[in-house]
Order: sequence, then C-alpha cells, then structure tokens
Amino acid sequence: MPTSSDQMKRIAQRALDIEMSGIRKFFQAAKPDSISMALGQPDFDTPEHIKQAAIRAINEGKTGYTFNSGLPELREAISKKFKSENGLRYHPDQVIVTAGAGEALFIAIQALVNPGDRVLITDPGFVSYEACTTLAGGVMDPLSLDGNLHIDVDAAIEKMNGARLLILNSPCNPTGTVESEETIRALVEAANDAGVTVLSDEVYEHFIYDAKHTSAARFGEDVLTVNATSKTYAMTGWRIGYLAGHPDYIQQCLKIHQYCQTCATSISQYAAYAAYTGDQACVSLMRDEYKVRRDMLWTGLHDLGFDFPSPGGAFYAFVPMDSETTTKILDAGVIVVPGDAFGKKGSGYTRFSYATSRENITAALERISTVVR
Repeated sequence: MPTSSDQMKRIAQRALDIEMSGIRKFFQAAKPDSISMALGQPDFDTPEHIKQAAIRAINEGKTGYTFNSGLPELREAISKKFKSENGLRYHPDQVIVTAGAGEALFIAIQALVNPGDRVLITDPGFVSYEACTTLAGGVMDPLSLDGNLHIDVDAAIEKMNGARLLILNSPCNPTGTVESEETIRALVEAANDAGVTVLSDEVYEHFIYDAKHTSAARFGEDVLTVNATSKTYAMTGWRIGYLAGHPDYIQQCLKIHQYCQTCATSISQYAAYAAYTGDQACVSLMRDEYKVRRDMLWTGLHDLGFDFPSPGGAFYAFVPMDSETTTKILDAGVIVVPGDAFGKKGSGYTRFSYATSRENITAALERISTVVR
C-alpha cells in the first residue's frame, strides 16, 4: 500500500502549484450560528419564469446533449444582448455557452497561454485568474491598484510589452471597484497596440450603483468577453456562462470545452434562454436591493471607524483592516474573507459580501461592534 508521501510524488506539479480557494475555506469553516458574508452568492431565488422554463424543458424531454457551443437560440439571444446592452457585435457563432463563467475563463486561458507567458492580473484580484494561469503554465504579473482600489493605468501600460494576456474585471471582485470608460479604453488600446489579448470578465455588469458599465471589446478587436447568468439572474447553481470573441480564438476554445465539458447542461440552457428573452424587471429589483444593502454595510462600518470608498459595483466591500481585527470578527461569528486570499497586496484588507439579507447585515454589524469598540 503506497504511503501518503508516495502518493504525493505521483501528483502532477500543476495541481500542487495551486491552492484551494481561500473563499471556500472560510465559508466551510463557519460555525452553525455564524452569519456568512463570505460567498458571492445571491440570496435571491431564481425568478419564477426562468424556473418554469427549466421545468418545461424537463417535461418536454429536452435532456440530451446540445451542440458543443450551446443551443443556437440561446447563442442568438446572447448575441442580441451583447448588441443592445453592450454595443458589441458578436455573431452567435462567436459565442460558446459554458458551465459558468469559471469554465469560460479556464478554456480561454488554456487556449491562449503558453508555458512561461506573462499574464497581467490585478493584485488583489479574483482567485481563479492566477490559478487558471498557473494551470496553463503561465506566470502571473501583478498589476497594482491605487489608493482607491482602481487600476494604476500608467503602471499597467508599462508592463504591456511582451505580455500575452491582460485580465480585466469591472465591476471587480473583490474590491467592488468599477473602472471608468477612460480607463477601460486606455488599457484595451494599449494592450492591443502591444499585441496583448484582453480577457474581460463582466459577470457583475448589472450591479453598478453610482457609475456605468463599459465593455472592453468596444475599444479593440483582440478581446474575449466572459459573462454569465449566475449573478445577474441569481442562477449560480445552474452553471451557465459564456465566452465570446474572434472566431479564431473561439474555434480553439471550443476544442478545449468539447473535451472537458461536451456541453453545458441542456435544462439550464433553456432556463438561460428564458432569462435573456423574458422580463428583465427582476434584475433591476435585485440591483436596487443590493444598493440598499451596500449603503447599510458602508454606513455601519464607517460608524465603527472603518474608512474606505463606497463600492461602486458588484456586492463586495474591501475594507482596510488588520488581521487581528479580522480574526476577532470571525470569532464573533461573522464569516468574512481576509484580503490576502485575493493576492499578496490584499493583505491588510478584508472582503465583506453584502449578497445577504438586511437582517443579516444588521446582525453582523452588531456582532462586529462588540469586538472593535
């Protein structure tokens, strides 16, 4: 019988080179009576018309494989969404429906990044970007943020030459930052001039409160766009995302998708079609509620002495906080994520998710007040 040490020697280095998500680690360690502000998990139920579309698909026996790239009608609906909401012209054949945005990111990075390639990623940034880069053999080259957690454009442009990929995420997880149109344009144009492909993760585009969303592909052709139903329609568990870009890129990404996934779940695809073609009032209702929750959390933490900009989008607050205070908050039964889970420069911050009820936010603030005053 091989020992544990023997087994470890048989594991591929690519797996050993990455860590389990720090977000999940803190969520799973929660005590039974804890208030979780750890996951980016909408607490809304999936809208009824979307659920009914899935039920109809089951009852009508639409449970087999779809095309690898996804249902034609869903890709057509996504193409129309890109045109009407984002000002982008992606033909349905330029869209791959994936098992969530996570798979879209994975197949794009696998298709574009060779061993040793530099990938420009904000630090702090979403945990999957660096892990997917490492799995592809690439090397993360961190981009610094300014004092308000926005990308330092000049510093980013200085790193463009010789890089393979620039990953943008606006609105941003974990910071809640929304980059301006001027910043997005400058980064995309500089990247394309330097031969750097932009991978734009736009899953939080509809949850912006004091600004507006700008799609990176408006300003350059060498851009891949990632999005999903997960956050917009409270469909995290349905696992529907998508990737859109130049046909040459999409053809190669489709091969990787084909061998790791075959196709996204057929039932979820029919539900997603209903989401994109049905009543959009549910999205506005959720956005308005998140704004109320953001204001509650921001005001409450400010009253407790924490000074930070009000998040412009997504449903996260990235709060300057020492590790001792974070530990006290965790011990008080409020589950948050230390900032260094999102990169080395996230140290000294803590991420709070306000994708939870007003009652939970109020109760969390009460618990926090007992350990910080």
